[in-house]
Amino acid sequence: MIYVVKQEQQGLRLDKYLSTVCSDISRSALQKIIEDGEVTVNGKKSNKSYKLNAEDNVYIPDNSVTLSQEMEDIIPQEINLDIVYEDEYLLVVNKPKDMVVHPAAGNKDGTLVNALMYHCNGKLADCNGKERAGIVHRIDKDTSGLLVVAKNNDVYQNLAHQVKQHTMDRFYEAVVYGNLKADEGKLDFPIARSPKDRKKMAVVYENSKQAVTNYQVIQRFKGFTYVRLKLETGRTHQIRVHMAHIGHPVAGDIVYGPKKAITKLHGQCLHAVALGFVHPITNEHMYFESKLPKEFESFLKELKH
Repeated sequence: MIYVVKQEQQGLRLDKYLSTVCSDISRSALQKIIEDGEVTVNGKKSNKSYKLNAEDNVYIPDNSVTLSQEMEDIIPQEINLDIVYEDEYLLVVNKPKDMVVHPAAGNKDGTLVNALMYHCNGKLADCNGKERAGIVHRIDKDTSGLLVVAKNNDVYQNLAHQVKQHTMDRFYEAVVYGNLKADEGKLDFPIARSPKDRKKMAVVYENSKQAVTNYQVIQRFKGFTYVRLKLETGRTHQIRVHMAHIGHPVAGDIVYGPKKAITKLHGQCLHAVALGFVHPITNEHMYFESKLPKEFESFLKELKH
């Protein structure tokens, strides 16, 4: 990945700059990558305290994002998968809540990738790193729903391009706190890692990335609103951050919601309910839907009564 330093970013330390453009990686991990000589500025290795100039070219290898974890070979594991669709090029999986998408520090097995490696006999796209084999887009551990997985690199590149061009349709449903004033709306707030807490994301107006979420009210209840959301972008924790930012955090969210979360939901009441894309090989438009998980449906029934 090559980043070009903007005029307003001139003077930033290299590690600080990278933490703004690589928001998924911790500062300490980035510092280790720099110390290991993986990062170059204008083709030369640099140290973390180097102050950047406008138009500098900063290069970081794609596979360096997990150097801080030093992942071993991914172990294929026989784990039951809810496969909605599959052919020789890709598959669509309905990920359950409480399953991590790919291995990382503290979660080296039991992930969706471990299960996919077993199911596909290792035949997955690997251009995004072995620890993210086949994964085109992610959803959080405590969010359930649909994901498309690529079996080879050409298919991966095509699907990733659809995500980047906002032509892949990703719909979610959620129950949020409070009563939204408008029946529908567009949330256009940039997101970056929180300057106050590096483990969280936040709406940040400097050194951040554009994030757009569209919402539509499905039903209103006392103290809660049931909404359908469509992503235009796919930033980390995007829906959760956006809804919390406007004062309507997702029910059950222990990170961005109120201190006393609704524990019976076992995580945020958020489900990737529908997914649409153009098949990279057949050019057919594919569309899939997923039923709400039981705890989500139970919570809706409780609110209705």
